[in-house]
Amino acid sequence: MWVLTPAAFAGKLLSVFRQPLSSLWRSLVPLFCWLRATFWLLATKRTKQHLVLRGPDETKEEEEDPPLPTTPTSVNYHFTRQCNYKCGFCFHTAKTSFVLPLEEAKRGLLLLKEAGMEKINFSGGEPFLPDRGEYLGKLVRFCKVELRLPSVSIVSNGSLIRERWFQNYGEYLDILAISCDSFDEEVNVLIGRGQGKKNHVENLQKLRRWCRDYRVAFKINSVINRFNVEEDMTEQIKALNPVRWKVFQCLLIEGENCGEDALREAERFVIGDEEFERFLERHKEVSCLVPESNQKMKDSYLILDEYIYNHCHSS
Repeated sequence: MWVLTPAAFAGKLLSVFRQPLSSLWRSLVPLFCWLRATFWLLATKRTKQHLVLRGPDETKEEEEDPPLPTTPTSVNYHFTRQCNYKCGFCFHTAKTSFVLPLEEAKRGLLLLKEAGMEKINFSGGEPFLPDRGEYLGKLVRFCKVELRLPSVSIVSNGSLIRERWFQNYGEYLDILAISCDSFDEEVNVLIGRGQGKKNHVENLQKLRRWCRDYRVAFKINSVINRFNVEEDMTEQIKALNPVRWKVFQCLLIEGENCGEDALREAERFVIGDEEFERFLERHKEVSCLVPESNQKMKDSYLILDEYIYNHCHSS
């Protein structure tokens, strides 16, 4: 069992910073995961002590709060912040144009695999933007062929995907999730998913066909917000027949889509819990619907940003 002491921490930190700068980041991932696991162990120990002291009649509430997982089984890698859309509620905005060099990204993914990663999801920004999707395709192939991950998926707005990408990389991809917040093109434009003469909904139908042709599971992600909360999408979702329709409640993230330093002002998109529940009730006949409230979103994901090694934690 790991025990956190000043000497142990100093030793870990010193061993990292003795390395050449070019390889420094490779040791930061295990360091942060080591810290995370150590704090978890201490927190678990303290919780058990509290349970003993509080008595048998007062332990139920404590026991219902499970400790945070320390193994990064499922990872969301937002490797770029750049996007060709301007969704008003976006919580990973284009504050930088940085994209990690491909080989560095692969090394980070290898470390995560060694730490227990089984599922990887690539997102952005728009993941098909860097190098016209080639960067993403190479990462997808690496994760499936070299790392042998059971599940490799992508979340995209779909506007930049070409059939040639499926021809080159489709066999390595398990799931493609396309973001679609409305089946009314005017609403998509209001939200920020408009792009000139391209029709977001028509493009969604084309991508559905390609996923079927290249044997890639097709998902749809929708963010429920002020502009689409009264919409009924039942008929269109059933026609597209995705394996999963993930429905999110619009979420505020300080410094990303709200606050002084934010590039978006998502406050005008926010809906209440009751409004979100009414939307879910309206679509209860859609068997593939998987809802995610704000609370579930905050507690469920291990998210890596474009630097990959700076955010080895849940958010």
